[in-house]
Amino acid sequence: MRITPFSALLGGLLVTSCPATEPDSRLDPDIEFMVRHISPARLKTDVYTLAGFHTRHTLSETESDTRGIGAARRWIKAEFKKISADTGGRLQVAFDRFQQPPTPPRLPAGAEIVNVVATLPGSQPESVNRIYVVSGHYDSRSLGIMDTATYAPGANDDGSGTVAVLELARAMAGHTFDATIVFMAVASEEQGLNGARHWADTAKAADRHIAGMFTNDIIGNTLDEDGKRDASHVRLFASGVPTDNPMSAEVLAQIRTGGENDFPTRQLARHIKEVGERYVDDFEVRIVYRLDRYLRGGDHAPFVAAGYPAVRFTEPKEYFAHQHQDVRVEDGIQFGDLPEFVDADYVAQVARVNAAALATLARAPAAPTGVQIEAVALTNDSTLRWDRGPEPDLAGYRIVWRETTSAFWEHHAWAGDVTRFTIADVSKDNVIFGVQAVDVDGHASPAVYPTPWRGR
Repeated sequence: MRITPFSALLGGLLVTSCPATEPDSRLDPDIEFMVRHISPARLKTDVYTLAGFHTRHTLSETESDTRGIGAARRWIKAEFKKISADTGGRLQVAFDRFQQPPTPPRLPAGAEIVNVVATLPGSQPESVNRIYVVSGHYDSRSLGIMDTATYAPGANDDGSGTVAVLELARAMAGHTFDATIVFMAVASEEQGLNGARHWADTAKAADRHIAGMFTNDIIGNTLDEDGKRDASHVRLFASGVPTDNPMSAEVLAQIRTGGENDFPTRQLARHIKEVGERYVDDFEVRIVYRLDRYLRGGDHAPFVAAGYPAVRFTEPKEYFAHQHQDVRVEDGIQFGDLPEFVDADYVAQVARVNAAALATLARAPAAPTGVQIEAVALTNDSTLRWDRGPEPDLAGYRIVWRETTSAFWEHHAWAGDVTRFTIADVSKDNVIFGVQAVDVDGHASPAVYPTPWRGR
């Protein structure tokens, strides 16, 4: 393989030059600090607090200070407010209230749904409108989906994800990011993903730029029904081809050139894996190429449906006697989603991956736009082109590629601050390419797949 100097067309002439030095991709000490700040002890305390509200069913009582979903959401909001006060007041905390219309059978009469949203605005004018969302759902359920009174501690589903989001806010709110981060505890997941759907649809209607969404749902159990413990990895669910009907010309062009595994959600997942495993030792992010598990759903799904890149974090093996069950002992088996079954050390590892990935994404430039690969002549070289981003700290662009049968990037070349680059002796017929934007501190965006450019 031979990598040529970059090339660009300027005034009708072919200009070549050696690319500027690639920024050092070493770990960011500030992000390392955030990762270390994640506390298993705080996570454990918060899980027990959430489980202590008896039930957090979407239709449970809202006036009590100690029981029901109303007490839970006020506690979550108060925690976000404390975090904001402790970190200079930059974290903007609010309830997102809306009236959900009747949606039988799980909300036959409709209901008021309340998400708890804490927004950390970006500090770079060119990036402040680029948004990353991280969520957990704070509602719970027992065996009966319409049972609003039975004890439903919801410690793992999804107390674990909710407390992870709180802990991420604690770790990150005192730091600055180019882009905006939204920490969100959503409601009514168990009744039909209603809180997340409302937020995603509202964002879509307002043309908000959601560049990535993480949901953390069931991230606390490490013990399966056979007594085997596995805290070595987290599953990261990432859907593939968009389900738009009809498909756009851009989607069809990507599929026709073999890019079915390179739509934005899977690019986001690859990025999370690469960054998370660099910052969190001895912990694997295991990507699963599907939207979600069989017979289940999660709050990333409405974001995917709205056209946003969105992924789901979930523990390696689920213990189904501890999900959607009344608390009881039957045939010697303890049923119910109790806080003693949540492994806080494991939740902390998943939260650390979230922190590393979110921080890197929010400090990196936006993913490149206008990414194309030239398909105008028969050649064994590959030339890519893209539009330059507006960020003042943009250092340049990195080309990545892999075999068509490989899941993850295997090679890269630094292109520099250009918008066209040729890699010699690497045929576009044989590999999958991507282009990343990189800032002066080495923070990289997710890669973008190039569609064919056939000349003007």
